[in-house]
Order: sequence, then C-alpha cells, then structure tokens
Amino acid sequence: MSFAQGGCLCGKLRYDVACPPSKITMCHCKFCQKATGGAYMIQPVFNVDDFAVTAGVPKVYTHISEGSGQEVRVHFCDTCGTKIFLTFQRFEGAVGIFGGTLDDPNAINITTDNAKHIFLSDGQKDSFIPPHINAFAAHVVQSDGTPVAPLVLDQPERIADLKLGPT
Repeated sequence: MSFAQGGCLCGKLRYDVACPPSKITMCHCKFCQKATGGAYMIQPVFNVDDFAVTAGVPKVYTHISEGSGQEVRVHFCDTCGTKIFLTFQRFEGAVGIFGGTLDDPNAINITTDNAKHIFLSDGQKDSFIPPHINAFAAHVVQSDGTPVAPLVLDQPERIADLKLGPT
C-alpha cells in the first residue's frame, strides 16, 4: 500500500511513495528557485526503494551543481514539462520530489524534527523563515563533510533581517 501518490500536470507521468519522507528540505538556492519558479523548493526526500514511477517514463536533464560540482538529475514529463523528482550524484539512493506534484500536498507533514531550510544566502529577501526549524546559510555540511551548526529562530523572520555567517 502506498503512502502518497503524485504526478505531472497532464497525468502521463505518475509516482507512488511507500512511506513518509525521511526528511523535508526547503531549498532557497538559485537552482531550486529557477526549477520551481518560486521563492524556494519544498522537497520531501525518500529512499529510492520507497519511490516508484507507476506510469510513463520521465525525461532527464542533468545539471552540474555550482555548490558540489556533482550531478543533479531533474526527471520531468516530456509532454507537459512538469518537473517531478530529482536524483543526486552526491546523495545516491535518495529521491527528492517536487512537493507541488503530490496529489494531496497535505499528506506530507513539515515538522521541526524532519525539516530544514537551506541556502538562505541565496534566498529571496522577503521570504519568511519559521521558528524552531533548522536553517542554514548554505548546505548542512561543508564540502569536506564537516557539519554546519544550524540557525534556529525563536520567531518568524525575513531572510533580509537574518545575520547569516559565511557560506
């Protein structure tokens, strides 16, 4: 039995996920802004074994990440162009779906335990970051694998008002 389903605008490309996401990333990087056409991407992340394309065959666009220099693969419908999910050279075994493609976007619960905001340094300055959720100026780990300490707010704040450290 599946946990949630989703698909593209025209219905040709469909997917199922078997369980809740392992984490949810709200990414404010320029790539995610361009990929979604919005201020940031809401990206529930699943183990590849818990994700299945159930109808259609996605086309793939391969992008080289400015941050890691590694591949980010965008899987999309070749009929309507809807971007459905991402796979990553840096995180093999993970699938990040475009949150807006879920049939029921409320199937995914964003909590302080499973979510984070990343790349606030690239974020649209009037975007608000909610309290009690880990937030980062860039990625959660440096390129050498060293973890970065999160910024955790006590109240909602605009990105423009945050004191972000070096990225």
